[in-house]
Amino acid sequence: MSRKILIICQVYVPDPASVGQHLNDVAVEANRRGHQVKVITSARGYDDPRRIYPRREIIQGVEVHRIWVPSLGKATLVRRLIGQILFLIQAFFVGLFTRHLSGVIVSTAPPMGSAIGVAIAFLRRVRLVYWVMDINPDQAIAIGLVSQTSPLVWLLERLDRIAVRRADVVITLDRFMANTVMRKGCSSSKLRILPPWPHDDHLEDIRHDENPFRSEHGLNGKFVVMYSGNHAVTSPLSTILDASHRLRDRSDILFLFIGGGVRKHEVDAVISRGASNVKSLPYQALNMLKYSLSAADVHLITLDERAVGVVHPCKVYGALSIGRPILFIGPSVCHVSEILASHYVGKMVREGDVDGAVNAIISLADMSVDERDKMGRTAKDIIRQNFSKEVLCGAFMDIVEHCLA
Repeated sequence: MSRKILIICQVYVPDPASVGQHLNDVAVEANRRGHQVKVITSARGYDDPRRIYPRREIIQGVEVHRIWVPSLGKATLVRRLIGQILFLIQAFFVGLFTRHLSGVIVSTAPPMGSAIGVAIAFLRRVRLVYWVMDINPDQAIAIGLVSQTSPLVWLLERLDRIAVRRADVVITLDRFMANTVMRKGCSSSKLRILPPWPHDDHLEDIRHDENPFRSEHGLNGKFVVMYSGNHAVTSPLSTILDASHRLRDRSDILFLFIGGGVRKHEVDAVISRGASNVKSLPYQALNMLKYSLSAADVHLITLDERAVGVVHPCKVYGALSIGRPILFIGPSVCHVSEILASHYVGKMVREGDVDGAVNAIISLADMSVDERDKMGRTAKDIIRQNFSKEVLCGAFMDIVEHCLA
């Protein structure tokens, strides 16, 4: 039966932020199955608020309604919250008066979006699917951005507890996050664990000698260690940047950081001090991902140990999809470390172990091409068997349809 589904998220395609791309996949799949989908999102770019998108448009059959909010920047938590509140107030009224509504899907972007979803679902007497992509205020508390005794933290915590209890289905990304959600009062009977999928319909393993991205950015002849995606506060970079300094005399090794986020300034600071083996590029358009990701020889994934159970390092799936080894810098017990422990696809180093990072990079750089290719083939098999978009996005919509029924 055809349903009218409302999706609320502060970021959506063509913005390159991952959460918007995943929700677009869900919206398109819902539309393909015969449902009507309306997306309420922001008219401003997520990483670049100077970017303005059309207020209304149809993308792949999905109705997109964008809300204008003033550009307050991300310099402080207060500015971020004001921008989110202004967006959510407008999103609430747009959602409240959306006709023939059957269900609402909200994610954790912005963090208070779940509260608006709860309110709309309650007032319209429709079902609510809560997709927990990261957990706040737990994330901010874990890394010391805010105090657990803050009134704002208390409010956000209360709103999140209400959301996980009132939602009809709560979908989270790994077993560690599931444990955190259950501690907030979510019933295990309505909790689903579903990893995010790579954008594998936009990904392809491009040979280095056929990749124009490598030529354009001077990567030919280099062993490229790439970090691609959001330089988030929960993705520490100090260990790899210290390792790049130690390896400054290895002219064949280049460290490439693609994307944006709050930690991008750390990379820019290293470059400004004269690091010739570190390069920085902005986010790449979705249709360029196959070229940019394939330009790497090794993909870097980092995770703050304190963030286990509150964030999920989604960028690991893109790296696996295009068949590149992984260098993981993070805790020994988490989702990525479990993948590495079960499959020969890369190396793991603890945060702060600069010697270990240097040795791992040298080992990967000096490894035979056949050995790295073997890792790459295993990586592709992991995606094909467990994490493909076709499997996981389809499973997500199965959950949504079962909930709405």
